[in-house]
Amino acid sequence: MAAKIRKSAGEPDEFELAVAQELLNLEMTSTELKASLRDLYITAAKDVDCGGGRKAIIIYVPYKLHKSFNKIQQRLVRELEKKFSGKHVVVVAQRTILGKAFSRSTKTKGPRPRSRTLTHVQEAILDDIVYPTEIVGKRTRVKTDGKRILKVYLDSKDQPNVEGKIETFAAVYSKLTNKQVSFFFQ
Repeated sequence: MAAKIRKSAGEPDEFELAVAQELLNLEMTSTELKASLRDLYITAAKDVDCGGGRKAIIIYVPYKLHKSFNKIQQRLVRELEKKFSGKHVVVVAQRTILGKAFSRSTKTKGPRPRSRTLTHVQEAILDDIVYPTEIVGKRTRVKTDGKRILKVYLDSKDQPNVEGKIETFAAVYSKLTNKQVSFFFQ
């Protein structure tokens, strides 16, 4: 069980241990996921309230293993949603944000990489949340009181699979980034 969760600092809490245990159980019992899950582990897990009495589980995975998780994500999410009695499961890569005042060490030269900026990380989190659905367009609506709402247009071919999760996606994204988002199909 401890092999399925590796935290950089501190001990995993009860909820994270429960998610890690379910991943281990899936590895042992599921024949189609066994080989894929062998080398994969998570870094954290959170239980998020989505409003209306619904809950979602955010599973953080190391950035280097994110592509491996994406290969099996649909099957893994389906199995985990069965185990956690209807809670929606979202897999997000653990990314680093470097501030504007970031200064390099003597070993590495150059400016801050674009992939570590706040904007890029937040866009990548949005991509992670809606995966495997593709984002086909984004618009930022600025209301007269200065409030910004991000309108995200998803691919309409995935509408039957994703329609029930749209409120969960919006709640999870606003929880992680403090930005309002609304999803549409195009």
